[in-house]
Amino acid sequence: MKTLALIHTTPVTVTAMKALAAERAPGVRVINLLDDSLLPDVMRAGHLTPEVTDRLRVYAHAAVHAGADAVMCCCSSVGDAVETLRSELAVPFLRIDEPMADQAVRLGSRVGVIATVASTLEPTARLIERAGARAGLPVQVERVLVGGAYDALMEGRPEEHDALVTAALQGLTARAQVVVLAQASMARLLPGLPPSATPILSSPEGGLERALEVLT
Repeated sequence: MKTLALIHTTPVTVTAMKALAAERAPGVRVINLLDDSLLPDVMRAGHLTPEVTDRLRVYAHAAVHAGADAVMCCCSSVGDAVETLRSELAVPFLRIDEPMADQAVRLGSRVGVIATVASTLEPTARLIERAGARAGLPVQVERVLVGGAYDALMEGRPEEHDALVTAALQGLTARAQVVVLAQASMARLLPGLPPSATPILSSPEGGLERALEVLT
């Protein structure tokens, strides 16, 4: 049996990814590693820090020691650290949001990126711009930060979080050809969103599919 290790910075993605893996990858052993201090540390600094990168390194190597055949980071705020650390691991080290970025640039040149955490917005936008450059496709990225939504979710007010993000999405889908939800934790919104002619992408499903391709 193949083993996939998932590194999380919030319990929200642990719950979502466990359910998704049980549905899509029942034959894969999944290890979940959670450090919910990583994201707050990045948020306080306003950017990825060497200290956070070092801690992510420890978790990635621990995952390999635990028998992981592949490791995937489920947090876009620390995604750049994955690219820094990849060469150190004996197994593939994946970003959950890479497949989403690749898909976004294929769907349109005007890409809207929406986030509820400021430290996630720029790394996701840069990832999409690099995906466009690799594919030889022009891309313009509009960044939208939904203030107050993340705090509402963390403080047990999910309805307020959803309302704030949904309102911001309505304007963004009118301007962009494709919209990207920058955080894996935002995927929970998709089933309740009103119909939109503009594709709205999230990272969990594509990220898991890429991980399963790597495992097989």
